[in-house]
Amino acid sequence: MTMDLDAVAESVRVDAAVRALRPDFAVLAIAADGLPAGPTDAWSRGLLKEAADGAAGLDVTAEPHVAAWRQAYTAFGAKPGRTRNSAEALARRAAAGLPEVSLLVDAYNAVSVAHRLPIGGEDLDAYAGAPRLVRAVGDERFDTVASGEPAVEHPEPGEVVWCDDLGVTCRRWNHRQCVRTRITETTTRALFLLERLDPMPLDALAAAGEDLLTRLRERAPELRAVTRLVR
Repeated sequence: MTMDLDAVAESVRVDAAVRALRPDFAVLAIAADGLPAGPTDAWSRGLLKEAADGAAGLDVTAEPHVAAWRQAYTAFGAKPGRTRNSAEALARRAAAGLPEVSLLVDAYNAVSVAHRLPIGGEDLDAYAGAPRLVRAVGDERFDTVASGEPAVEHPEPGEVVWCDDLGVTCRRWNHRQCVRTRITETTTRALFLLERLDPMPLDALAAAGEDLLTRLRERAPELRAVTRLVR
């Protein structure tokens, strides 16, 4: 993607069919450059531990925002007991320790758990076109890995998915990211998508975004970011 950060943030779209499904949906899009790259280190490991300690022993399904996402998944045909949104999936792992992926992914996963909020991260250098949240036709391409080899899947018709011009970037709203646009240890330009439903106040969504940027600036004080609320 060659667009500047303002253009990236401005290009995020939520399709009318998704709005009809959940009129209360809002996403805070943060396009950022100059991000800290690298593998998990003591700093990102500390963020994960802090978030895990805060969520240990949590009754995840009793959390109002987690419950709202379970209802949203049911509305488009997913089974939330088997297919969980990213915030719930992470929070359930808190007691055993959150997974270590890379410095940047660790940081936004820690914020996700701390705020009980699904957060996605996309490598802008691997992205093609505008980020769009739509209900799938069913023939869209989703790049993944099966048995250690590259593979292609397709979403179910009506499934809520994030996509770009080349295919699906995240299946089942915020459940599973594609291989092509995932953040790696070399990513320095990214789009973060912080996704909210009622009853989470918009102020709480904004606070989660500020928390993410504050943490990232601890490692990259000169990072540039553009934030846009899409609702």
